[in-house]
Amino acid sequence: MISSQTNAVSPTLYDPPRDCGLDLIYCDDSLLIVNKPAGLLSVPGRGTDKMDSMTTRVQNEFPDAFSVHRLDMSTSGLLLFARGENMHRLISRLFRERKVHKSYIALLAGQMKITDGEVNLPLGADWPNRPRQKVDFTSGKPALTRYRLLENHQDESDFVASRVELEPVTGRTHQLRVHMAAIGHPILGDVLYGAATNIATGRLMLHERVLSFVHPSSGMLLNLICEPPF
Repeated sequence: MISSQTNAVSPTLYDPPRDCGLDLIYCDDSLLIVNKPAGLLSVPGRGTDKMDSMTTRVQNEFPDAFSVHRLDMSTSGLLLFARGENMHRLISRLFRERKVHKSYIALLAGQMKITDGEVNLPLGADWPNRPRQKVDFTSGKPALTRYRLLENHQDESDFVASRVELEPVTGRTHQLRVHMAAIGHPILGDVLYGAATNIATGRLMLHERVLSFVHPSSGMLLNLICEPPF
């Protein structure tokens, strides 16, 4: 349920969800993929209060698991782990060579008028306001996001939102969040880039739904799908 109240979530408070066991989407001797809940760090943060993470929870059950990529703490969805150092090198190479396809589902503020398109804006760190990122045409790194409108939503209170599919062609920090805010449709629940929307969702409405790549050991195409909880 989305309500038009002020979002009271603090960007600095770490209150991870209760550990109810791993939501395994795929597992074999070489790799595993889990559904990371929103609010849980992908890897341990700085300080003893931030040791709980998806990586530590996975390694408690699979000690040979290595983190390959990350999702923002506030983002949910598919997270890939390699089992063993050799597989970690192979999977990491796939990411570097952009041979891993990822797509996300997001709820955006407002109604999008364009059904599909691209956002091609360079991004860099907003150093005085870390961890924020910003569009930076001077020293930012190239960043490209493709989007596709799935549906527009309007309820009885005239609250409007857009459900979209997002494909990050590059993998910059906060790329999807900054790009959507830059085109005037911040992701709902985003306290860093969309606070002005004043929408209380209880979480960032961003979920990695699809992860697709060729398995380095078997040569088979893996196309994993995990539907969003919103």
